[in-house]
Amino acid sequence: MRYTPEEIWAQCLSFIKNNIGELPYNTWFRHIGFYSFDGNNLRLDVPNRFFVEYIESNYLELLRVTIRKFYGDVKLGYHIEVDRKNDLAIDEDSTDSSSADTINDNHKQSRYTPENVIQDASSNFDSNLNPNCTFENFIKGDSNKLPAVIAEAIAQKYQNTFNPFFVYGASGVGKSHLINAIGIKVKELHPHKRIIYVSAHLFQIQYVESVKKNHFNDFMNFYQSIDVLIIDDIQEIAGKTGTQEAFFNIFNHLHRNQKQIILACDRPPVSLSGLQDRLLSRFKWGMIAELESPDYNLRRDILNFKIQHEGLSIPSSLVDYIAENVTGSVRDLEGIINSIMAYSIATNADINMDLVESVISKVVSTRRKVVTIDDILNKVCKKYAVKSTDLVSSSRKQNIVHVRQIIMYLSQKCTGLSTTQIGLRIGRDHATVIHSCSLVKKRMGSDAVFKREMDVLEHEIYK
Repeated sequence: MRYTPEEIWAQCLSFIKNNIGELPYNTWFRHIGFYSFDGNNLRLDVPNRFFVEYIESNYLELLRVTIRKFYGDVKLGYHIEVDRKNDLAIDEDSTDSSSADTINDNHKQSRYTPENVIQDASSNFDSNLNPNCTFENFIKGDSNKLPAVIAEAIAQKYQNTFNPFFVYGASGVGKSHLINAIGIKVKELHPHKRIIYVSAHLFQIQYVESVKKNHFNDFMNFYQSIDVLIIDDIQEIAGKTGTQEAFFNIFNHLHRNQKQIILACDRPPVSLSGLQDRLLSRFKWGMIAELESPDYNLRRDILNFKIQHEGLSIPSSLVDYIAENVTGSVRDLEGIINSIMAYSIATNADINMDLVESVISKVVSTRRKVVTIDDILNKVCKKYAVKSTDLVSSSRKQNIVHVRQIIMYLSQKCTGLSTTQIGLRIGRDHATVIHSCSLVKKRMGSDAVFKREMDVLEHEIYK
């Protein structure tokens, strides 16, 4: 039986699908059609140039073997019909076109359209940054000092070894503020640089829309033209294969051209699931830093800054009381001050202990007990089966040193004591305490099992 050249291409597609699997086939090959064949030259019909670039970067050898098998030794070319309308496959089945249109209408400054490409080249380029999130109003303390210092270094030098900069932490600890601050400072120092801040969710919606409306090449060109790419909540692209493919290529292009990439996430790369291994490995190329929940001293500083900013007058004893009892995120602290201010205005009452206690009781469902170093010693010693006397001794046994470091870390996080006070109780100087805490944090960032172990210990301490 003699097959037509077009029927032979259908056989090629079947062969390719069997070799790479259904998902990548549907994403990259299902929409490639037969265009022409004259016996020596095979031309394939492709949606846009990006398909050609991606396939030749990732599947060229498979394509060569397939064509040789079914067509023989022929030359391969492509036909790109720019105006062709086609319904491309999208793996993000949780997002339909109507929701993409609706959400993008609410984010016109971040929306990507061919018209915006022309505008983007001008000085009117909108970075979508929050002007209120600057370094000047980002309050630093022991729990966030490292990522803040790195962020400032990136902003000052623009291009450095911290690329990508991957910052992670729980909700409300200041990740979005910090990465916005980088963008604002770079824009201030380098007005001509193209900087964009976008949530991973919106990035995914833009990707879906670009594929459905045949603007994918424009989408890629736009993001590959950025000098500083800032993506918030990167964990949101987990399980979104098409979005990850696009982001992977954008990441590679920007990194290769020494453009800065900044990512924020709610967990470290080692704890992320649903993301391609090659993406996770790239997240570790630069610098990974954790933004922890604020300790007592930082909570107090944040409260004082917020109080001053709002023009309030709250006695220091009440500020201390709030810092001791509201132990969550920066967002929680700001919310408490807003609530106190609102209650004071609504009831025409002075801000006193009765008012503060009343507000806190409505906002904070459970009050954490006051934790002492002795509480921590007892819990940790019991878990690791060591004697407390060994921990305050001069012993340098590895297991003792390890447990001692954990106690110093938990003491700093849970008691609000200074490193000097912790050192005196453990029999070490403050520099040793700082170093020990840094080692524990670093291990938590790279060892998910150890991170869970520390979380469980902290939970036990507050029981």
